[in-house]
Amino acid sequence: MTHTDRAHLEYCLDLAEQALEAGDQPFGSLLVDEDGTVLLAARNRVGDGDHTQHPEFEIARWAAQNLPAEQRARATVYTSGEHCPMCAAAHAWVGLGAIVYASSGEQLRGWHTEMGLPPSPVAGLSIRQVAPNVPVTGPVPDLAERVRRLHERCHG
Repeated sequence: MTHTDRAHLEYCLDLAEQALEAGDQPFGSLLVDEDGTVLLAARNRVGDGDHTQHPEFEIARWAAQNLPAEQRARATVYTSGEHCPMCAAAHAWVGLGAIVYASSGEQLRGWHTEMGLPPSPVAGLSIRQVAPNVPVTGPVPDLAERVRRLHERCHG
């Protein structure tokens, strides 16, 4: 985990907070090219009931439409929370590169259980289970704790 990786993840947490303040679930993500340039910043937009409006899915669609395959493969997606199975599949299908996340899906499921929330309608598969050839880094313990607090605010 480099200083740059951490800075990108902190930006993702800022985006997650913006999502929460807008009435959405607290998730934020970045698409960063191999030179470190942020190509796209996205936040969760599921507040209208369309639960496919995840930032990671938006990034995958944008990348497929705007970047050649070689550039997608060298790009990194930074995200506040590990990709869900839908987003991990989209990431792999469009040929994006590495994923770096602050908190894991396993952590999120545990937090939701502690808060008494119903389980997700989708199986809790990790990125490695859905897209085994995608390089993955995460979680980051102190940043994961910040993500937890956002989810507590969301569901508290």
